[in-house]
Amino acid sequence: MGAGHSHDHGHGHAHGPASHGAAFAIGVTLNLAFVAVEATYGFLSGSMALVADAGHNLSDVLSLALAWGASVLARRAPSGRFTYGFKSSTILAALANAGLLLVAIAGIAYETVGRMAAPPAVEGRTMMVVAGIGILINGATALLFARGREHDINIRGAFLHMAADALVSLGVVVAGLAILLTGERWIDPVTSLIIVLVIAWGTWGLLKDSVKLGLNAVPEHIDEAAVRAHLAALPGVTAVHDLHIWPMSTTEAALTAHLVMPAGCPGDAFLHDLAHRLEHDFKIGHTTVQVETGAQCEVDC
Repeated sequence: MGAGHSHDHGHGHAHGPASHGAAFAIGVTLNLAFVAVEATYGFLSGSMALVADAGHNLSDVLSLALAWGASVLARRAPSGRFTYGFKSSTILAALANAGLLLVAIAGIAYETVGRMAAPPAVEGRTMMVVAGIGILINGATALLFARGREHDINIRGAFLHMAADALVSLGVVVAGLAILLTGERWIDPVTSLIIVLVIAWGTWGLLKDSVKLGLNAVPEHIDEAAVRAHLAALPGVTAVHDLHIWPMSTTEAALTAHLVMPAGCPGDAFLHDLAHRLEHDFKIGHTTVQVETGAQCEVDC
């Protein structure tokens, strides 16, 4: 192994998470108000489906608040103690959101199963009206996060929560209509269980992705093999080892690697171009490369 003093710190110009402050404020306010209305009418009408949807919406309000707080923290400047800033708070928020959804699922399922044996009478018309309002509120909130969902798991989580809520509310409307037409009480708790399954399906994807980020797995949008091949194909590089790629936040990734280049120490232009290509081609904005040579390299590149 070369005694390379040639340690490059080639940093691309990664962009932090986009600000969605207004979207979060509107979403939290609208959904918190709707939770109060839906829960009240759910208990008054005897509809477990409405109560279940209200519980899910409450967890989404908390999720939005967590994601909002994390997005604010992620934009704070680094300090002597937190040299990366608080970017990873977005990963913690994603994990917490998944946990909140699991708690909501357990509570709703427990209450629903208890009502399966003797379903109470339900006012189908009330279910339809309240859930119809939910479709409008949740659908509008989802649209606020539609633009940023492709690049940030935090924003994607907010979007998926709200879009799923709109679909769940649609299901409650259909259940209310079915109760009005048939008078069958079992439709309400069965609908509640279907809601639980829908929430669980969406939660699994969020939980899996956030756990991977929390364990510093290579982000889904980055192909580790392709990055390794790109580095190995660079002029003068004979080997690549100690390659590590990990998420700094839900939107930013970092890389460290050792490049074996027996021909000599590369110049600043080589290292600057390498950082630029990694950011442009692989969306890796923070790159640190150590060059190992067969001879002592006195130039800091």
